[in-house]
Amino acid sequence: MRQTQAVLRIATRGPGLYEFTAEVARFVAASGIGEGLLTLYCRHTSASLTIQENADPDVMRDLAEFFRRLVREGEPWYRHVMEGPDDMPAHIRSALTDVSLSIPVDGGRPVLGTWQGVFLFEHRRRPHERQVVAHLIGA
Repeated sequence: MRQTQAVLRIATRGPGLYEFTAEVARFVAASGIGEGLLTLYCRHTSASLTIQENADPDVMRDLAEFFRRLVREGEPWYRHVMEGPDDMPAHIRSALTDVSLSIPVDGGRPVLGTWQGVFLFEHRRRPHERQVVAHLIGA
């Protein structure tokens, strides 16, 4: 049994989904591990991770719009407002989604469906450099 770990850095330009499937695949391929389990962990409280369709960009736009409507900015009951009007909604959106993913690895590749991609879901308005810790264990 072997394991390896790295930090993947994803630059964001504001709210939306940012695919990083290719970076994940490169990490797995470089590890030399053929079969195992890949864990991805987002080190932030105002961004999250998801596996979603990567064929039609409308899926990403519709998801971003859904979360914008579901958790609105400027609610009068928000107490945490010191970091701007988009911060508390970002924390709520992150809590509703995932900060970690587990993906099987087989044949030296992440086991994803035909139209599945790995995305960082940015919930803040300003650009960020997000960090995702990738950990792979297997043989």
